[in-house]
Amino acid sequence: MIVETSGGQIRLAANLKWLFTELPFEQRFNAAAESGFTGVEFASPYALPANRVRELLDAAGLEQVIINTPAGLPGSPTIMGAASVPGAQEEFRAGVLIALEYASILGAPVVHTMAGLRPDDVDPDVAFATYVANIGWAAEQARSAGVRLALEAINKRDQPRFALASMETAAAVAEAVDPTTVGVLFDFYHAQVDRGNVLERYERLLPNIVHVQVADNPGRGEPGTGEIAYDRVLARIAVSDYDGWIGCEYGPVTDTRAGLSWVERITR
Repeated sequence: MIVETSGGQIRLAANLKWLFTELPFEQRFNAAAESGFTGVEFASPYALPANRVRELLDAAGLEQVIINTPAGLPGSPTIMGAASVPGAQEEFRAGVLIALEYASILGAPVVHTMAGLRPDDVDPDVAFATYVANIGWAAEQARSAGVRLALEAINKRDQPRFALASMETAAAVAEAVDPTTVGVLFDFYHAQVDRGNVLERYERLLPNIVHVQVADNPGRGEPGTGEIAYDRVLARIAVSDYDGWIGCEYGPVTDTRAGLSWVERITR
């Protein structure tokens, strides 16, 4: 969905995990296209064969803009990713290779490499060293595949044990590993909950940002339902050097289609 703001154009992508959830997953592609979206994102395509997802994208005329690396089984230490879990290197590497295979078939230019949760019995420094080493290996694979990796920090209110401390830490890891291959997923919702000052931090981290997501706070509803000044945020993104997609990763307050009125209301 290409939208005009006071600062210029932005591109919005529908997150099919969060939007159109009143429909079965495979029907959400057409629903997104009918609502004006031309790009979609969702964390995990792995429940379907990659070629089937490709068929759904093509039938709806959509682009896949980002996917995640696979998560572990419910209740496992790697439920939110294996990158920071000592002893899970084999699982992490296998997941990266699967993600890159899917990204190739789906045409996704970015893979979010999930940091995961730090196990209770693991020292934070050990978990972080494990993470950096794993991201370094993943960057080598992604570089060969022509894919960029995105690192995302989730706020500690929602995930107290999330292994990546902040978006600033994510940027530091990207710089240390390979800033041409690894970058930051800047989620304005997580940034606001984490410490606020979202526009100042966006500007500072902009050289490292490879993907952007939006939701409001509190409640994680659509922009315009909370405290974030999204009229200013979206206009600033439009005039910045960021030319990627903006993923709509929010839970509609009512239903998806009614909630999409935020786009015109905020950007007009």
